Amino acid sequence: MCNRFLLPLTAGLLLAAGCAKKEAKEAEPIAPVQVAPVRMDSIRRIAEADAALFPRDFSNVMPKIQAPVQRFLVNRGDHVKQGQLLAVLENRDLVAAEAASKGQLDQAQANLSSTANAVVPESVVKAQTDVQSFQEQFDAAKKVLESRQQLFKEGALPRKNVDDAQVAYAQAKAQLETAREHLRTLQSVGKQAQVDAAKAAVATAEGQWRSATAQVGYSEIRALISGVVSDRPVYPGDMAQPGTPLLTIVDISSVVARANVPQAQASQIKVGDPATIKITETAVEVPGKVTVVSPATDPASTTVQVWVQAANPGERLKPGASVHVSIVTETLKNVVVVPSSAILPGEDGGTAVLVLGADNTVHQKKVEVGVREADKVQILSGASPGDQVVTVGGVGLDDNAKVRVVEPGEKDEDEKPADENPAGGAKKDEKD
Repeated sequence: MCNRFLLPLTAGLLLAAGCAKKEAKEAEPIAPVQVAPVRMDSIRRIAEADAALFPRDFSNVMPKIQAPVQRFLVNRGDHVKQGQLLAVLENRDLVAAEAASKGQLDQAQANLSSTANAVVPESVVKAQTDVQSFQEQFDAAKKVLESRQQLFKEGALPRKNVDDAQVAYAQAKAQLETAREHLRTLQSVGKQAQVDAAKAAVATAEGQWRSATAQVGYSEIRALISGVVSDRPVYPGDMAQPGTPLLTIVDISSVVARANVPQAQASQIKVGDPATIKITETAVEVPGKVTVVSPATDPASTTVQVWVQAANPGERLKPGASVHVSIVTETLKNVVVVPSSAILPGEDGGTAVLVLGADNTVHQKKVEVGVREADKVQILSGASPGDQVVTVGGVGLDDNAKVRVVEPGEKDEDEKPADENPAGGAKKDEKD
């Protein structure tokens, strides 16, 4: 009778054990993963560095003369055009000096006109008349001297009269020689030389007048470039000093990001390369291009300075801001790439990917990577186009692990809502 009860009990226990093993086997976890194909694509080699913004152009407006500031015509923040009048210095003394120089120029020009038309001929005629007059005086003095010398020999005149005649003769001779020399000078110089001398005087007077006019012009302070007045440290009535800025103008229609790039990356950068400037605080990005690559390396930082220029419509970008620049140094086409999320740390410090097999088993493959971009990585070896690589859920998976492929956003079937029981019905209240 006992055996009759033991047989059903044994069968029940065996059946329960078999169900438990089956449930345990079915409960083994299969990791859900997302995959993406290895494909042929293009990828960009990008050099990145932090930088600071500078205006495209910068001008310290400095006076050339020392004078008090009479008035300013602009304030900080005003937009100005090249050549626009910005300030005026006291210039009444300079205006008076300019008027005096103009009068000297007019006088020199009048002298040139009279010299060219009349002065030279009259001078020659007068010199000729002087020579003739002194010649007559010399001849008369000579005759008087000869006559008195003869009378002195005869004893008819005293010695004093002869001496007086010799003095008069010597004076007449000297005057004649002076007149002849003056005439020779006028005749040798000629009219053209006199005109040239008068022209030189005009040129000198004109130079002085132009200098005085320039001094008056220096009292008017004008903009050297178009831009915005960023600083005006001097006030009306202050003394303007040469070499000390009256105003500062910046041109921020374009901005320049100056970045110090490591030598290894800088060797690949060239003028004209496309680039992007990203404002650190606002995440605003603007396109630009490389305009300057320094030919020298900074010995202190062992970096090379690179300038990236970008348009600045609306003047949103302000000089002095911290930015991050990305420079595209090369675009590689038709290369093997995978999503950057597929790259996992491999053995021996290398890199690897998990390739999905036909039986939903993943196999770890060591890969050699090349250029990295934001969302993709170049594969030099280890993976082939068409392979499916794990992009999500691969961390922690072993080689030859079983997986289940899910689409992005797909809900894992193994995850049960908190208010559902294993059978799919609503969870009963504990009181029930």
